[in-house]
Amino acid sequence: MDTVINLLQQSGLANLSWGNWIMFIIAGVLIYLAISRQYEPLLLIPIGFGAILANLPLGEMGSYDNGIIALIYNSGIKTELLPPIIFMGVGVLTDFRPLLGRPITFLLGAAAQLGIFAAALTAFYLLNFNMKEAASIGIIGGADGPTSIFLASQLAPHLLGPIAVAAYSYMSLVPIIQPPIIRLLTSKKERNIDMPQARPVSQTAAILFPIITGTLASLAVPSSAPLMGMLMFGNLIRECGVTERLKKTAGGALIDIVTIFLGLAVGATMDAGHFLTPKTLGILILGAVAFAFSTAGGVIFAKILNIFLPQAKKINPCIGAAGVSAVPMAARVVQKFVSEQTDGRVNPLMPAMGPNVAGVIGSAVAAGVFLTLLK
Repeated sequence: MDTVINLLQQSGLANLSWGNWIMFIIAGVLIYLAISRQYEPLLLIPIGFGAILANLPLGEMGSYDNGIIALIYNSGIKTELLPPIIFMGVGVLTDFRPLLGRPITFLLGAAAQLGIFAAALTAFYLLNFNMKEAASIGIIGGADGPTSIFLASQLAPHLLGPIAVAAYSYMSLVPIIQPPIIRLLTSKKERNIDMPQARPVSQTAAILFPIITGTLASLAVPSSAPLMGMLMFGNLIRECGVTERLKKTAGGALIDIVTIFLGLAVGATMDAGHFLTPKTLGILILGAVAFAFSTAGGVIFAKILNIFLPQAKKINPCIGAAGVSAVPMAARVVQKFVSEQTDGRVNPLMPAMGPNVAGVIGSAVAAGVFLTLLK
C-alpha cells in the first residue's frame, strides 16, 4: 500500500497545479480554433500540443526543461536555425513579380510596418516593458510569425510563447481585423479605383531581384542577413528554373518538418510559470494595436501617394493594408473587401500582392534593425 501511495505522490496527477489546468484549456482553445476555424492550423496545432506537453508535471517536456523539446529549442531556436529555414521555404513559395511589376508598392509594404514601431513605443513608454521586450512585442505588427519568433528568441526568450501565440492568432484574424479599418479610412470613390495591369517582368529581373535585394539589405542591416539571406536564396531557387528538386524540397518537405519542430518548441515555452503573467495580457493587447496601426499605415500612405500621382496611375489605397505581410491572406482579404464594395467591378488581388510580399522584406529588415540596436 505504501508503494502505491508513493507512486501516486510522484505521479504527474498529484503535482498538477491550477496553472497547469488553465494552460490545458488555453492549449485546447488553440487546437480547437486551428481545427474548427482553420486559424493557422500548421502552427497552432503544434503550438497548442507543445503547450500541453510543457504543462505535464515531471514530464520534462518543456522548452526550459532538460528533455527532447528543450534539445529542439536550444539547438533550433536559440541558435537562430529554424526561423531562417522557414524563411527559405517562404522564399520558394513567394512570387515577387507583382512587386517588381509595380515597384512603387514597395513603399506601401514599408509604410505598413508602422504598427511595429507604434506597438514597441507603447510597450516601452506606457506598459513598462524594457526595450528588448518592447521590440519583440512590436514585431508582431509585421504579421510574420517566423520573424516574431526569431526576434523574441534573441531579445526576450521568456516572452516567446505569448508573442508567438499573439502573432499567429492575429494573423489568423486578418479577415476580421482589417476590413473595418479599411472601410473607415477609405471613401467609396477610392475603393473604386481600378489599377491598370502591371508591366511584365522578365525572368532575368526575377533572378536578379533576390540576389541584389538580399545582398543590399544584408549589407545595410547585417543583423537581418539570416532572414533576408535565406528568404532570397529560397526565391532564387524558385526563379532560376534549374533547381526544381531543391525548390520542391525547400518549399515542401523541409519547411513542413521545420514547422513541426518550431511549433512544438515554441508551444513548449508556454508552461504556466512563464505564460500566466500580467505581461501576457499586455502582449495580446499590443498585438491588436500593432496590427491595427500596420493596416492603417499602409492605407494612409497609399492615400498620400495618390496626391502626387497622375490620374491614370492612382493607387487603390485599400491595397496598402496588404503590406502587413501575412502572405497571401492579407492580399486576399483586400481583394474580397474591394470586390464586395464595388459589386465585383474591381478585383485588386495582383496589385495587393505587391505590398503583401514587400511586407515580408520590411518585417525582416525591421527585426534586423532591432537586433542591431538592442542585442
